[in-house]
Amino acid sequence: MTQTHRNKSYRDIKQVVMERMQNGVWSPNSILPSETDLAAEFSSTRTTVNRALRELADEGYLERKRKAGTRVLNSPIRKAKFIIPTVEDEVKATGASYRYSLVERRVQDAPKWLASRLELTPAQEVLFVRCMHYADNAPFQLEVRWIVAEVVPEVLTENFESSGPNSWLVNKIPFTNLEYSLTATKSDAEISEFLDAPIGEPVLTAERITWLRGAPVTHAKLYFAPGYRLTTHI
Repeated sequence: MTQTHRNKSYRDIKQVVMERMQNGVWSPNSILPSETDLAAEFSSTRTTVNRALRELADEGYLERKRKAGTRVLNSPIRKAKFIIPTVEDEVKATGASYRYSLVERRVQDAPKWLASRLELTPAQEVLFVRCMHYADNAPFQLEVRWIVAEVVPEVLTENFESSGPNSWLVNKIPFTNLEYSLTATKSDAEISEFLDAPIGEPVLTAERITWLRGAPVTHAKLYFAPGYRLTTHI
């Protein structure tokens, strides 16, 4: 008889499912019990079970099909998992001390270019934040960010005077989809002033857009000081 678990979170359920797959309780190509049955076993909700199974599917361990159920994959698919780090963690990982400074914060209607980029209405309210991140008091990153207030209304009560929107979003708001691009941008007078770089010098620029269940959360442009090195592990 299957042991009954109590008050399991989606993380707990993920762990149990992984253990059962690794121990051969649910062998490759086998079909898992229904979400209803698993919810009853774990004294949880179908929503919680769904999240656990969905994440395992996203990570390449399960295959989910409507009407066919959830199947254990014979050979787990390795997928690249993108984790958004906080700038503070990036700086401290280099051994430097971190400092943050708010440059500008304002609430306004979405500008036309942003409304077009994120499929917003021009009258949709957004929060604009521009801030600086420093490593040992030297410029590290200029962050220019727009946050959609309708999707994240609690952001309107945040002043971001002591810490930036990057860490706030990472810790408070999950994302389900992400678009990330890297380019070399010639620094204009404003970027050069913030990053202490010569005008016209190429700087690594990251554009990042995140969505939550199809709704756009934030658009950010991150300008890195000359000498920044991007390293990723998969």
